[in-house]
Amino acid sequence: MSRFTLYGTSACHLCDVAGQMLAEAQAQGVDHELEKVDIADSDELFERYGLFIPVLRHADGRELRWPFDPPQLREFLQS
Repeated sequence: MSRFTLYGTSACHLCDVAGQMLAEAQAQGVDHELEKVDIADSDELFERYGLFIPVLRHADGRELRWPFDPPQLREFLQS
C-alpha cells in the first residue's frame, strides 16, 4: 500500500473536494494510506504550498498539484 500526504488547510474548499475524491478512490478499491497536513500550522509548508493547495505528495517525493480530476488522481495513486 502506498503512502500519501494531502497538504491543504481547513478553510480550503478545493482541499475538501480532493479529500472526497481520495475517499471515492479508496471506496473503488484504489488502496492507499493517507495523512492530511494543514499547512497553516507551519510557516515553511505555507510558503511552499500556499498557492498550490491541495497538493498530494507520494512517499517517494512526487507531487500532484491542483487542479486534478478523478482519473488523474487514480493514475497518480496507482503509480
